[in-house]
Amino acid sequence: MAHLKEERTLVIIKPDGVQRSLIGEIIKRYERIGLKLVATKMLVPTAEQIEKHYTLDPNWRRVTGEKTIKGYQDKGLTPPSLDPLEITAKILANGVKFMTAGPVIVMVWQGAHAVKIVRKITGGTEPLTSDAGTIRGDFVLDSYQMADGDDRFVRNLVHASGSPEEAEMEIKHWFKDDEIINYRLVQEQILYDVNLDGILE
Repeated sequence: MAHLKEERTLVIIKPDGVQRSLIGEIIKRYERIGLKLVATKMLVPTAEQIEKHYTLDPNWRRVTGEKTIKGYQDKGLTPPSLDPLEITAKILANGVKFMTAGPVIVMVWQGAHAVKIVRKITGGTEPLTSDAGTIRGDFVLDSYQMADGDDRFVRNLVHASGSPEEAEMEIKHWFKDDEIINYRLVQEQILYDVNLDGILE
């Protein structure tokens, strides 16, 4: 079994993150905790790339629709529909429109618990309810209510894989094997070596 330090996750800095010149700030947050950037590219995604990205998991449409309905109901609001697939069709259409509006930065980050660490640093999907100290909590004031009212995708700067399995599918979707670089960072000795061997001369 692979060591936890080899776990990888996919991160996309969305068009709003690029346009607001937050690329360096976002990368810094992941770097300073000890994650290693092993692949990156800048591109303007096609509608096909984005649609495939969001539907790599065959359950995505149903699960996302159900979560959206529950979110509305938990806040005492009436969902736009009680059909999960009708809701996700709208979310997907708005997502494609938003994610193809301009350049994005697609990255693979590697390190212990990479998926959970990145999601913790990034914050909850809705900026309004994201904790202060997270990327979304510190840099965005958007909400589902405002996005729904404007009939658009929520602007939350970053996409981050939801699980190691999802990360694996997403990484394969965006990167060829030879675009991911295996290399050693000096700091990995401090993060992972059991006895911190080699510090003292």
